[in-house]
Amino acid sequence: MQHFFNHCLALYAEDDPDHSRLMERAFEKAGREGEVQIVPNANEAIHYLSAEGQYADREKFPIPLMLLTDLKMPGKSGFQLIRWVREHPEFKRMPVAVLTSSRHDPDIQRAYALGANSFLIKPPTAAKLTALIDNLNSFWLHLDEMPHASD
Repeated sequence: MQHFFNHCLALYAEDDPDHSRLMERAFEKAGREGEVQIVPNANEAIHYLSAEGQYADREKFPIPLMLLTDLKMPGKSGFQLIRWVREHPEFKRMPVAVLTSSRHDPDIQRAYALGANSFLIKPPTAAKLTALIDNLNSFWLHLDEMPHASD
């Protein structure tokens, strides 16, 4: 097991700045201020996870314990991001939650087929988003370590 003393709980790939701000506030209200890193698209999430470019400094951009992703973003989609994560052994066991507005069954089925652990509909209010973060924390984010792919 690798321990992350300087860690972020979640990396969130989201192209809508309003949704990004809501997520930051929800983490703050859940008592997790500064524990979410937000990137504007799947390509940036891949650069972050790969420690490439501006994300090379792991002190400033620590490995997240969980990935949250929207599905429909410019460039690579959330589906492509999930596929990329599952193809890389170092992230194979990282919990991946889709956080989207889509309620289409084909999207749900495809996300799970690619390896998502959860498919969540974006809550309509900040209070409900905070409750969702509390639930994620209770279910996925209570650890301060991420299992290796070989575990």
